[in-house]
Amino acid sequence: MLFPKSFFIMFYKYKLFPKKGHDLMEKKPHLMAIVLFLTGLICIGLLFGLSYKTYQKIDAADQKMTSVIEPVKTKQKAMKEDIDLYTAKIEKKQAADKYLQQRSQTEQAVKNNTGEHERAPESENSQKSSKPSVFSEAGGEGFSDGGSDTTASAANGHIVGIDPGHQGENVDMSATEPNGPGSSTMKAKASTGTSGSFSGLPEYQLNLNVSLLLKDILEQHGYQVVMTRTDNDTAISNKERAELVASQGAEICVRVHANGDDSSSVSGALTMCPSQQNPYVAKLSKKSKKLSKNILDSYCKSTKFKKRGLSKRDDLTGTNWSKIPVALIEMGFMTNKTEDKQMQKKQTQKKMVDGIANGIDQYFK
Repeated sequence: MLFPKSFFIMFYKYKLFPKKGHDLMEKKPHLMAIVLFLTGLICIGLLFGLSYKTYQKIDAADQKMTSVIEPVKTKQKAMKEDIDLYTAKIEKKQAADKYLQQRSQTEQAVKNNTGEHERAPESENSQKSSKPSVFSEAGGEGFSDGGSDTTASAANGHIVGIDPGHQGENVDMSATEPNGPGSSTMKAKASTGTSGSFSGLPEYQLNLNVSLLLKDILEQHGYQVVMTRTDNDTAISNKERAELVASQGAEICVRVHANGDDSSSVSGALTMCPSQQNPYVAKLSKKSKKLSKNILDSYCKSTKFKKRGLSKRDDLTGTNWSKIPVALIEMGFMTNKTEDKQMQKKQTQKKMVDGIANGIDQYFK
């Protein structure tokens, strides 16, 4: 049976409940709250204590690991330095072997007169050279003797670097390298270049043929010569070419190239050099400009090719890595029928290298 709410109100109002029981009902909630509060404090204290002990254990373990790891890191660093040093020595030895191989191939090509280039006629007053074409046997320490059959005028004390542009198709040089020291711009290490639209001859072969002939002429003028390549199969990047000629003591570098254009009517020769605003080799701009002008003027005078002028270029990797004055000559357009055919003729090539050599002579005067 349910009692109405007014029934309980009446009992409470007229104090019909025992007072002691009523007080107990009022005090019980307070006692329970205190018990719960104290229990909570004890739990928090226990948790804090356990956490602190755990932290101490973790910290001790961390310190122990650090004391073990640090010696390991030190050993790893020392090992890396040893490996880097050993790798550098191997690379230096490989480079030296490659230079010796290149030199041997050059001498053999000259002796056999294979037809890839015609050896320049010797001057009437020629004599044995004390310092012929050079490749270092120890990565830059001295010059090789180049063989006893090489003849030249009396040495003039100057060393010239010749860089036959580009590379054969069978050499993969598609990997990239910085466009200049510290540059974030990456360019292919080398390429095959253009080709004769009418002769069918690849640019890299024409560049090599003319460069080998230029080497002979320069030796007859009394120069020592450093070649960056003497075949089409040696893998050497534009950056490495610039570093090579400088490491061999060359005072200047002549980069030998041929041009191409979408229009077959475009013709003429030009030279390229760095500008005064070049972020990498601005200090070489003045001398490079002089070298480029001397070569172009003499070249066009000798060949009667149209003079297209001097172009200032700051995006050429082989130029931007140079440590010596550098000139790039575009000998003519292989996409122009007349110049393409002319540049294949031996008599024209003789005029071409005479012009370049005379320009170099003028530079050193």
